[in-house]
This record gives sequence, C-alpha cells and structure tokens, in this order.
Amino acid sequence: MTEVAPSTARSPDGAHEAPETPMIEATGVYKTYGTGATAIQALRDISLRVPRGEMVAIMGPSGCGKTTLLNCLSGLDTIDRGEILIEGVDITTMPDKQKTTYRARRMGFVFQTYNLLPVLSAAENVELPLVVSGVGGQEARKMALAALKLVGLEDRATHWPSELSGGQRQRVTIARALVNNPAIVWADEPTGNLDSQMANEVIELMEKLNREEGHTFVIVTHDPGVGRRCDRIVRMRDGEIVDEERPM
Repeated sequence: MTEVAPSTARSPDGAHEAPETPMIEATGVYKTYGTGATAIQALRDISLRVPRGEMVAIMGPSGCGKTTLLNCLSGLDTIDRGEILIEGVDITTMPDKQKTTYRARRMGFVFQTYNLLPVLSAAENVELPLVVSGVGGQEARKMALAALKLVGLEDRATHWPSELSGGQRQRVTIARALVNNPAIVWADEPTGNLDSQMANEVIELMEKLNREEGHTFVIVTHDPGVGRRCDRIVRMRDGEIVDEERPM
C-alpha cells in the first residue's frame, strides 16, 4: 500500500505551518462485490491523499479497480469500510440526498461515453448540474455559456450533440463538469473514444484548466501519454495501490 504524505504550507519566513487539508483523503478503504464464493474484493486497504490543485492519473491493467476507486472516492458507490474525506468532509456518512447535492455543487464528472442527452443542446446539457442544485433558469444559462466559452465552444451553444465532433462533445462534457466551479473533477478514460489529435486537445484543455483555474483532476486512464502529463501517477494492481511516480 502506498500512502502520500500531506502537503504542508509554509509561512513567508519558510517555517512549516499546519498541513493543508487535502482535497481527497482516503484511509483504509475496502470494497467487495458479491458474497460468498463469488465475492470479488475490488479495493483492498486503499489509502490516498490528493492535495488541492493536483492533477493525478490512476493507472493499471483492466480490472485492477481504477474505476471502482474513482466511483468510491466520488461517492457514486459505497464502501465496505474505511474513510473518505473530500475537503475534510466525510462523504461515506452522508445521506444519499445530501451526497447527491454535494456532488452537484462541488464535483464535476467527465466520462469516456460523454453522457450527453441527444435531445438537449450543448448549453442545455451543460446546465444540468445547475438544475439539480436549484440554480434559476436565467442564471443557469449565463453560467452554461460562460463554461462553454472556457472550453472554446461558445459558438456551439445551440448545437445538438449529433452536430458536434467527438472532441467537441468531450469539451461540452468538460464544460458541464466545470459549470458549478467544482472543487474536483473526476475523469474516467476521458480520451478513450478520441483519436490522438482530439485526445491531445482534451488533455491540453484539462492541463490549462488545472493550471489557470486551479481545479483538482483525478483521471483514470490506460494511456501512458495522459499519465505523463499529470503531476502524479498512482498505479494499481489487484485492487491495491502498488506504486506511484511523478513524471519529469
């Protein structure tokens, strides 16, 4: 099991101050699917800290638990035991309704399959998290257009997903993930359905948003090229964190 030491802030004179609260802090996390002889232990004693503003890649062979870890850390799935703190808040003890609201307000999600509703325009798709969190119509549209501008698609606001390229659709997905100014963005194989040029554009956009807007990104990926462009690579095997590295 690999555990990362928390980042420590420094005062102007260089002295160490109290450690900054990590964006993510998971301790002793276990997750099992099924029971009895068919039980599969998907996560085994996972402990992980991610500082604010870090861009982290989670890598490993298929079936090693990468997506399960992302789903558990983000509260999309439950855990058997352990603790998961996001911004110092224990999401494992939240009631489902409170957890849904928290995700809508403080998290963004980017998936390989885009998950855009075909009957909604780009702007309307981006508005969806705002609707869930109770933002009014005019304000939601204003925020959606601002998010589309951030990803360079303000001129595609009224287009249907079918009228957009794969790279543009993924940019709409990223705009939707960012529209609520989240503390953290979770991305599961965000370049998996894209050719190399479009994949490069999407990762460049994520790097830019991480650098200029300070968003924390946790990216599940098989692509070594994506991993090399992150601040840190966390490697998994058989449900465990087995190694990590910081690309040069």
